[in-house]
Amino acid sequence: MDTWFYTVVNIDGDYANLKRTDIDSDELKLVARALLPADIEEGTKLKYELMQYYIVL
Repeated sequence: MDTWFYTVVNIDGDYANLKRTDIDSDELKLVARALLPADIEEGTKLKYELMQYYIVL
């Protein structure tokens, strides 16, 4: 089972740009907000596991 960690860089309407934080990468991943937890904001840390995103406290 793979697990990835992201930070929400910005939110643009129905989409959010995520930056992967568990590896050294400058690439952003554009994700539909419908796939993300409802209460995200810029700077929120996320874990992606089993095809779902979870907020990391």
